[in-house]
Order: sequence, then structure tokens, then C-alpha cells
Amino acid sequence: MSGRGREQRSVVLAGGGTGGHIEPMLALADALQRREPALRITCLGTARGMETRLVPARGYDLRLIPPVPLPRRPTPDLLRVPGRVVRSVAETRALLRELAADVVVGFGGYVALPAYLAARLERVPVVVHEQNALPGLANRVGARIAERVAVTVPGTPLHGGEHVGMPLRTAIGALDRPARRAEARAAFGLDADRPTLLVVGGSQGAASLNRAAVGAADALTAAGVQVLHARGPKNTDVTVPPRTPGQAPYVVVDYLERMDLAYAAADLALCRAGAVTVAELSAVGLPAVFVPLPIGNGEQRRNAVPVVEAGGGLLVDDADLSPSWIEEHVIPMVTDPAALARYAEHAAAAGARDADDRLADIVLAVAGK
Repeated sequence: MSGRGREQRSVVLAGGGTGGHIEPMLALADALQRREPALRITCLGTARGMETRLVPARGYDLRLIPPVPLPRRPTPDLLRVPGRVVRSVAETRALLRELAADVVVGFGGYVALPAYLAARLERVPVVVHEQNALPGLANRVGARIAERVAVTVPGTPLHGGEHVGMPLRTAIGALDRPARRAEARAAFGLDADRPTLLVVGGSQGAASLNRAAVGAADALTAAGVQVLHARGPKNTDVTVPPRTPGQAPYVVVDYLERMDLAYAAADLALCRAGAVTVAELSAVGLPAVFVPLPIGNGEQRRNAVPVVEAGGGLLVDDADLSPSWIEEHVIPMVTDPAALARYAEHAAAAGARDADDRLADIVLAVAGK
């Protein structure tokens, strides 16, 4: 039985596994809670995902279901998938009945597929959100049974997709970079007025970005460019000798807890092209040099292309990134204020700051039918 007709409506969000699924899920949860404080919000996840830490930390109820990993290519493990699906769907159906769900919102990945199938069997309407320019199997299935399908990147090949953007945390979506710049640079021990490069390869760092940036450290600081470099918590061998007094700082950290301050401190980012990263950078108007992950199905390149084509940054293959490439392309870019301003304007024009509220509108409309 759904929650229709009761005072408290119930929304179930399925987005466990990786940060790329969890962050937009939590951003939507925050937007829904702002709109309807009495709304019952439940997140679905698995025992092995990051959601076991991130969801409770944000104050939301987390319920666990068995994961259904889908092999990328035919292997003996493929034979086990049907049994896993049946078990997971059965447990998810029971949860949807217990929660009296009015709508299921899926973000793809291991958790979304059983949630979509269970919702179909329970006659609970589905909303799908796709973060990447190239959708995965779960969302391709979900889109076929969904009431509404929202996509982050225009032109995403997903049935019924409408461009909404990426739901972002309020700290990012509402960030005023110029207003926070002085505070942000002081927080990281950076000088107030130097051109600033942010190097970040995701939460775990990226070896190729680390090697190239460290190799170009002397050239960067000699050109007056200061660097904030997140090397990744396991990459403790990535070090840069202290700069001499008067030189531009090169600050190396394991991890950036405050991405809002990192974005506010920077004039340019050198980074991977994960869906959340691309969406955050464009939303805050921070130009970037995107270095797509060279493995997988090419989705990171596809994520970055719309922003690059709009004039909001550059794209370089992982194999081509080197200290000399940084000297030749990044240093002239980050030391040209007029060019940076144009890149920033075009990046912001390609971004969406209000995707959390736009997706919340869709979800509440479907829940209210």
C-alpha cells in the first residue's frame, strides 16, 4: 500500500555504491526536506558501499538490500545474476511495502536495478536520474518503466530523458567564489593574490595527475603560480620540496574535506572528468583542464565535452599529460586573467546550480499523482 492519502508522504532513494551516485542522491534528499520537512525519506544501499558512512552522517535513514553487480563482459559470474536479482528484488519489494513508498528515485548502479524492478512489481512510480553522458545498464532499464527521466548532460541517450543537471550540495550550488577567495586561500596557506591551480584526481587521487603536476612544480612556481594539490590519502610518496621564501607556495594535502573552499581558492583546476566533478566545476564557474580516466567506456570524456565545447575548459588525454604539457598549456592559461575570465564565464553558462530543486519538483509531482 502506498502512502497516498496519508499526511506523511514517503520517498525512497536508490543511489548506493560510489560517490557519483550517493552525492546527487543526498543533494536531492536535502532539497526534498527543505520543501517538505515532514516527508519520509529513506535511502537504499548495500553493506559494502560508501553510503553506510555518508548517508547516516547526513541524518537520513539507510536500509540495506543485497547488491546486484553486473559483469561488464560475459564471465561465469554472469550465471549468478538472475538468482541475485530475484533475492534482491524480493527484499526490496518488502521494504517498499513497509515504507509505504509513494515514489522510487534511482541514480543507477548496483542498488538501482532491483529498486526499479521492485517498484514496477509494487506499482510504485519511478523517477530516474542519470549522472553520466553515457548511461549504465540499470538506468537504461529504469528509463523504460519510469514516469520521468532526468539527465545531467544534454543529449544523453536515455529513453525520455529531460535535461535537469546534477543535484549539488548547497555548499557548492550556492558558492560565491570571488566572495570566499580570501578566506579560502588563507585556509590552505596560500597567498592572497597569486594565480592558483587546483590539482585533484578524485577522492583517491590520480597517479598520472600527481606525476605530471609534481614534475612541473618548479616551472609552475617560477611562473608565480601557486598550487593546491590533493594527492590522495594513499599517495604519501607524492611530495614537493618546500618553496623558498618569496616563491609561490605548492601545498600538498591528502584529501580535501572542503571542496567549496578549494574551488573558491582556485582560478583553474587540473582534474579528472567524473560526472560530479564536471557538474560542480561548471556550476561554480571554475575553468578546468579535464584529464578523463583512460579506462572504462569513455564516459568521463563524454562528461567533459559539453563544457569544453562551450569554452569552459580544455581536454587532454591521460597519455598526453606530462610536465612539459603543463608548462606549455596550463601555465599560459592560468597566468592570463582575461582568458581565465572568459573560460569562467563559459563554464558557468554550461552549469546548473538549481538541479537539486528542479529534480525535487519532478519527484514531488510524481509522488503526488
